[in-house]
Amino acid sequence: MSNPSPASPVVLDVWCELQCPDCHTALSDLAALRARYGERLDVRLRHFPLEKHRHAYDAAQAAEEAFQQGDGWAYVEAVLGRTAELGERGQPLLLDVARELGMDAEEFDTALIDGRHLLIVDADQAEGKAIKVTGTPTYGIGGQLLDGSKDQSGLRARIEEIADRLLAAQG
Repeated sequence: MSNPSPASPVVLDVWCELQCPDCHTALSDLAALRARYGERLDVRLRHFPLEKHRHAYDAAQAAEEAFQQGDGWAYVEAVLGRTAELGERGQPLLLDVARELGMDAEEFDTALIDGRHLLIVDADQAEGKAIKVTGTPTYGIGGQLLDGSKDQSGLRARIEEIADRLLAAQG
């Protein structure tokens, strides 16, 4: 007799921007959610670069390259830890972080030049606008949008409440 297949994970979309200090603050909530749910929660980075941050669009493309190279979340967390420096240095910082994490920085540089990840970033941004994301971080789970761009207090508890309900409904 075979084991039943595990229930599909609950998806948590995180609309994020890598030059956003509020998104850096959200990392502790994301770490706690990952620790609590493990594979039962699929945390997906969704790009929402804001016009006020001139390096956010490049950073989103660089994050996609990091996911392509196999360590996207480590890259995202490292860049978010240096939002002020990203604001000052821009692209050189994105390449430095790739090098520091042992990634192929030349491939990052090439990806930023050839725009191979533009479609993903543009599609995320368009979808975000379509569902009324206005700032970052904003979370999408179970058909609900939770805006953390102004205040993040209580958001993790709300996400846990929704995730628990969705997981319980799966049996």
